[in-house]
Parts: sequence; C-alpha cells; structure tokens
Amino acid sequence: MKRINANDDGPWPAMGECISAPTRELAQRLSGTVEVLLLWHCEIDRVGLSVRDLSTGAGFHLEVAPANAIDAFYHPYAYAARLENSHRGGLQETVRARPQPPYR
Repeated sequence: MKRINANDDGPWPAMGECISAPTRELAQRLSGTVEVLLLWHCEIDRVGLSVRDLSTGAGFHLEVAPANAIDAFYHPYAYAARLENSHRGGLQETVRARPQPPYR
C-alpha cells in the first residue's frame, strides 16, 4: 500500500498502526474491482482515503483535506496524482502490495 500525506500539520498513522478510537467509514464505493473508502479517524480528526484493487490487493492510502474529501472520493487517482505532483520529492511513501505471479 502507498501512503501520501496531504498536509504536514501532524502525524499520520503508519500502515498497520492501531488507532484506539474507531475509524468511521463516511462513504464506500466499488468500481469494477477497485474499492474506495472515505474514512474519518476520530481520535486524530483526520480524513483519509483508501483505494484497493480487490483482485490484486494493490492500493494506497492518502490523507485528504476535508474540503477536498468528496472530490478525492470520486476521483482518487487524479487526486493522488495531483498531490504527488505538488509534493514532488517531499512524499513519504510506503508500498505494500501482494506479489503478483509472473505473466505467462
């Protein structure tokens, strides 16, 4: 999984880190095999987006400014690309995807 921090005003939990307060699912959609979740992490008062291809397990998480949450939810790849371009060189990325079998 890949994580992109959209702003620098505090820590964003690393993948696999436990947050003691429950995370609230604000919205969920499925497009083909791609699942998109809009999440609110109540304890740290942050909005996040989780995108995962259910067929491969590949995906990414990114923090979203509340004003951009709906735009990011409906256009996650465009939003992630925009963040990557605007933060070129300053991104913290963690990639965790299941290995894919070789093509035959």
